[in-house]
Amino acid sequence: MIRIMPAKDQHVRVTWALPRHEPPGPVSVVGDFNGWTPGATELRARSNGNRTAAVVVPRGTTLRFRYLGSNGHWFDDSDAAAQDDHGCVITV
Repeated sequence: MIRIMPAKDQHVRVTWALPRHEPPGPVSVVGDFNGWTPGATELRARSNGNRTAAVVVPRGTTLRFRYLGSNGHWFDDSDAAAQDDHGCVITV
């Protein structure tokens, strides 16, 4: 799930959420917002049974990203508006 909420000064907070144990092991969101650096934006377990990660970006930003799980397993988010050669694409 991808949630987009207003933040300060024409910025928005983008939050990615996945079930805590699906897929098993650590998962990070890797994209152009973090230089495609694995582990830079890792999803953390929450008390509601999900794990989440969030970034704050200027309103109108287009983000390209994919999830990276255990053993180098890349996967996409079905909630993304579109996909291109790099993976998921959303404009916030």
